[in-house]
Amino acid sequence: MKYFVVFFLCLIAFPAFSQETTVKGVVVNDNTFVPIWNVNIVNTKKVRGAVTDANGNFEIYADLDDTLLISCLGFQSIEVRVTNDWIKNRTTRIKLTEKAYALEEIVIPPYELTGYLEVDSKLIPERENYWYSIAGLTKRYEGGENSPNAFSRVMGSLFNPADALYNFFGKKPKELKKLRELKKDDNLRNILQTRYDRQTIYTMLGINEKELLEILERCNYSESFMRTANDLQVLDAVSGCYEEYKVLKKN
Repeated sequence: MKYFVVFFLCLIAFPAFSQETTVKGVVVNDNTFVPIWNVNIVNTKKVRGAVTDANGNFEIYADLDDTLLISCLGFQSIEVRVTNDWIKNRTTRIKLTEKAYALEEIVIPPYELTGYLEVDSKLIPERENYWYSIAGLTKRYEGGENSPNAFSRVMGSLFNPADALYNFFGKKPKELKKLRELKKDDNLRNILQTRYDRQTIYTMLGINEKELLEILERCNYSESFMRTANDLQVLDAVSGCYEEYKVLKKN
């Protein structure tokens, strides 16, 4: 009787495990129906990534109700939910719409240049940043014209660092646990290394642009870093800061 109960429980549990699978699809232009190459596919729940091949095909690990963020340069990004029909049929066709771009006016700063590189390099003002190094800390902090309040933020965070970050990291522990999974998937890291729009970050961590900027500011990253870093660098920065927060909270 005991063996029968164990066997019965295994049969009940098996369907739950069997739903873990991969799904396939093909991404096409919704106007021309031509397959689109190099489309980024990100499972924001499982923290996995894939890229379409020359025929627009992709395959990615996903469960029922997972959300896939699908994006490509020149096309509008969309989110697609994994349904029972998709899992049953194993494949589906996804259409992307091309973006319409409007050219904006370009403003050239009024610098009077001479044409001589050695002279002109001194005429154009250069915004400088500095790095603060504090005894006893392995991490350096960025300051300067691009981040004029960096030093005061560093000193403030030293006196009460856990409280300064709790409002952000303490509210979203489940979402931020995904940062560890990020290191396990090379496809996703390669995708994020080429992206600068932060859309994947917002969807994956459940935050908005204002919250992300505030997190990076509290973690002592300059405005220059926020503007120029790719999505992978930003997520690695948030990940490092989150790990520091957990150590501070534990102590």
